[in-house]
Amino acid sequence: MTFTLQPIRVATGFDEEGMMVLDEKQRLVAVLVRLSDENEVAPGQWYLEAGFGQIDGINHPAFSNLDMAQDWISQRVTRGR
Repeated sequence: MTFTLQPIRVATGFDEEGMMVLDEKQRLVAVLVRLSDENEVAPGQWYLEAGFGQIDGINHPAFSNLDMAQDWISQRVTRGR
């Protein structure tokens, strides 16, 4: 599955860099936030801030890079088809 990543700023209280993840039909499936390097739990990682559809309601993991995040999202979206 191919996703489009659209950069955004996310108002988490830390004004962090984010990415909207859109599917092939340009539907929003997830919002990822890059955690600051000062984050105590997962510095510099990408966190699943919000998921929609097949991603909604499941855990909110952190990923070391965007490729890993997209793979994880793809597995869950594909599973729901």
